[in-house]
Amino acid sequence: MDIATFQAYGYFFFTVFMVIALYGYIYHLYSKKKDAAGVDYEEYGNIALNDDITDEPVNKVSDKETKKVGDKNE
Repeated sequence: MDIATFQAYGYFFFTVFMVIALYGYIYHLYSKKKDAAGVDYEEYGNIALNDDITDEPVNKVSDKETKKVGDKNE
């Protein structure tokens, strides 16, 4: 066997390994959509497109959870 044959086998097995790794990573992403804090980051996908002031926010937060600027009760 010459070096070209080893290169061909190496290329083939490396390609198969990379395809398996890619599908494994895609499976991991879709099976574990939420991180440890319980945040689903897929809903943030269009945040750059929907950035107008009149657009609906991604996460709605109540007034009790937000801190007002200049509020002394921090």
